[in-house]
Amino acid sequence: MTGDHYFSDIPESPLRQNTITLTLRGHQVEVNTASGTFSPGSLDTGTAQLLKWAPTPPEGGRFVDLGSGWGPLTVALALESPSASVWGIDVNERALATTSQNAAALKLANVHTCRPEDYPDDAPIDLLWSNPPIRVGKEALHDMLKLWLPRLAPEGEAWLVVAKKLGGDSLQAWLNAGHAGDLRAERIETSKGYRILRVRRS
Repeated sequence: MTGDHYFSDIPESPLRQNTITLTLRGHQVEVNTASGTFSPGSLDTGTAQLLKWAPTPPEGGRFVDLGSGWGPLTVALALESPSASVWGIDVNERALATTSQNAAALKLANVHTCRPEDYPDDAPIDLLWSNPPIRVGKEALHDMLKLWLPRLAPEGEAWLVVAKKLGGDSLQAWLNAGHAGDLRAERIETSKGYRILRVRRS
């Protein structure tokens, strides 16, 4: 047994990879998943709901997948907007490696992966998608959102998916109380127990 979590920096568990075929926003792809990352082995329900309800992204711009895991949101954004610069961000080295591997296998030259501290500070974000790591704890989650959401460009948007039972409504209220800056969170949809939130500048 190990103390691994999907938000561990360097998972200690043996690497086990699995190849799966799935459809991401109309694109059928074959990708690898990895043990020691979020939802190893399959596309989790929350991410699937975000992929279902988030609108078509702009043709270009700077996009961020915050908490990329093995990369389904990163890959979907890169496939839909090949002219965009898509950044998969994670603290988990195995997640970053798997996302990079999947992007390379699909010949997605517009994908970049890095740890949070290595993202360029002077790069406003046009679109952010995230199934945020709720189980990292409320304080750490809030710190993460206070760091990343203010980086949205003036017309930028963030789309978040959060399980209702894990605090989707309280997170929306926290955002609307101004804790992450001059932002407004709007519930766009509830699907399969998940809240889909759109965050924009007020």
